[in-house]
Amino acid sequence: MANGQWYPPEWPERIRALAEGTLTPVSPRRAATVMLLKDTTGGPAVHMLRRRASMAFAGGAYAYPGGGVDPRDDDHRIRWAGPTRAWWAERLGVDESGAQAIVCAAVRETYEEAGVLLAGPAPDSVVGDTTGDDWEADRAALVARDLSFAQFLDRRGLVLRSDLLGPWARWITPEFESRRYDTWFFVAALPEGQRTRNASTEADRTVWIRPGEAAASYDKGELLMMPPTIATLRQLTSYGTAAEALAAAPAREMTPVLASARLVDGEIVLSWPGHEEFTKHIPATPSAGGPA
Repeated sequence: MANGQWYPPEWPERIRALAEGTLTPVSPRRAATVMLLKDTTGGPAVHMLRRRASMAFAGGAYAYPGGGVDPRDDDHRIRWAGPTRAWWAERLGVDESGAQAIVCAAVRETYEEAGVLLAGPAPDSVVGDTTGDDWEADRAALVARDLSFAQFLDRRGLVLRSDLLGPWARWITPEFESRRYDTWFFVAALPEGQRTRNASTEADRTVWIRPGEAAASYDKGELLMMPPTIATLRQLTSYGTAAEALAAAPAREMTPVLASARLVDGEIVLSWPGHEEFTKHIPATPSAGGPA
């Protein structure tokens, strides 16, 4: 491959089926992912994890901590610091209940997969260390869905720090995918006193890497990534500190990016609006040698 762009082998066949009208798209599930940043002497670095090669979706690809919304993430109005739920609802393009659920998912998944918690005992504080056995027991209970995030915060008397998150982008999995997500991307700075660890059962490696270095490795085919990951990485390269990236977040465009597949001159053209580098040309009919 010319770069590290990840595409499932079944995509050409599913794209053809969608173009022919024989494939009914599944509804996307809401999800959230966080680009966790920390400052280094060479500029901000981002925390990334490599999905296990055995994973059915994007095996071996680098991504950020994240995952689907838990239906219980909007069970009740948890203790909340930062912009109001109404502000988040307008910014994310959902209702207030949905906004709480998406922000909760971002904070919860960062804790589940990286051991970093964007919450504190007061609206202006954040926990300093989450590595003890009692914290790990709660984290495991969250992963197993034995404990809801609202219950976790209530039990520990914690306030969710929505002000530590910056809304960055929104990508929707293409209609021809069998697993679809409507994913909101956020930026956040690693809180003082906390440290990341590979707490995810879905990852076999985690790294702190500067966005420019990660993008260069992708361009050389050394790091495998999905389009939303490399696109957001490239957007981070212009910021000199984590604070600069967070300050830019409120003005970011949040219009969903959704790939389209159209038939042009006997081939299917797969494209992502505003992201020409991901455009693919796929034969409208399979070749004699197999799928394109």
